[in-house]
Amino acid sequence: MKILIVDDESNIQKTTALSLKTMGHQSVSAFSGSQALRKLGEDRFDAVFLDLRLGEEDGLEVYEKMREEGHDMPVIMFTAYSSIETAIEATRKGVFDYVAKPFVPEQIRQALKKLETSRTLTNKVTELESRLAEKSPGIRFESLDSQMQQVYDVAEKAAQSDANMLLLGPSGTGKTVLSRRIHEMSARAGNPFVVVHCPSLSKELLESELFGHLKGSFTGAVKDTWGKVDAAEGGTLFLDEIGDLPFEVQAKLLRLLQERLYERIGETKTRSADVRILAATNKDLQEEVREGNFREDLYYRLNVISLQLPGLCERKRDLENLVSDYVSFYARKMGRETATVEANAMEAMLAYNWPGNLRELNNVVERCLILCNGNTVTLSDLPIEIRAGGGEGTPFGFGSGLGVGSDVTLQELEDEHIKRILDRSDSLEQAARTLGIDSATLYRKRKKLGLLAS
Repeated sequence: MKILIVDDESNIQKTTALSLKTMGHQSVSAFSGSQALRKLGEDRFDAVFLDLRLGEEDGLEVYEKMREEGHDMPVIMFTAYSSIETAIEATRKGVFDYVAKPFVPEQIRQALKKLETSRTLTNKVTELESRLAEKSPGIRFESLDSQMQQVYDVAEKAAQSDANMLLLGPSGTGKTVLSRRIHEMSARAGNPFVVVHCPSLSKELLESELFGHLKGSFTGAVKDTWGKVDAAEGGTLFLDEIGDLPFEVQAKLLRLLQERLYERIGETKTRSADVRILAATNKDLQEEVREGNFREDLYYRLNVISLQLPGLCERKRDLENLVSDYVSFYARKMGRETATVEANAMEAMLAYNWPGNLRELNNVVERCLILCNGNTVTLSDLPIEIRAGGGEGTPFGFGSGLGVGSDVTLQELEDEHIKRILDRSDSLEQAARTLGIDSATLYRKRKKLGLLAS
């Protein structure tokens, strides 16, 4: 860790710095509250050792100023024996721990061990909360399809290395879930897994999202920000849909991959990063390179190990197991003991081509569990394009029996079109853009269709 030592006594500074160095940590010194606040504004620290009495300054007041300025790293107080009651009161205000003076190096070691344990537990809780908040149950990492099983086998072997990896495949095939699994199988599993969705922001905001920025470096930069590269320190940075990464940002990412160095926007100080890069795209990056949209050197840096995920229509042997997993997940989520799928409903699902892949399957199963009577999904619970005989239909239709020119009402066509766009879209905002309507209108139409829970 990088630790700031705030104490007005030189011997305490030297003793603490030496102890931290022998434990493998870096340290920076500050001899006053104002100096500490300045250093906190200039650099990133994992923890602070702060003296309760800084000459004429009150360490607790310095601590409160730190929090007011947004410095939320853990603080360990130095205190004399006579002030232990004050130190205990400080812990009630949010100070992580305290060390009584005079101290020996072992006390510093124990305080940091306690801090590292807390950080690990916090990371695990954050990870679990993230998993619980996920809309789908994830995917099982075993397959009856030989091509898919080979992907899982390579992923497991490669996870143990620090090599960059590129996950390729159509949208909705589970690239994000697989990348998280690679992180969990790696030596970095105890550290953060951070996701950046490349198409979601403008060039300027994406660069800030990745690398951070200084206050005032551009319009709207009202405070210093540490980017996702810093947030992923020691862990894994997952770049989703990297094929949409703006060309101007690609050079900075290449430098991060080659040298592990970067700068925040508006800052000249070069920083180092210990992150593993995983990236995913549904685009043909080789074609993007040929067309001049993607840097060739960046492509080769990312493509140390590549995994090609097949579409769901290419791995139909896994469909029954996947449906079973999804049904069990949503049944539990809805407070049901169990749920099943009728044989003729499963046959229709097996006949369908699933152009939206796992994402579409997930949405269909969730909606069926919401709308079905009792605990059994029947053929009538499935969307009409699935029960109509499978296939993707024509460019202007939804499968046999429902399409432009067929004997159906305009309302039926609209309803099915909205359902399919929702199934295939990453977000409601994306679905609204595709449909050419605003989010409020889409909300009303979903409410009318009984799809608000999905």
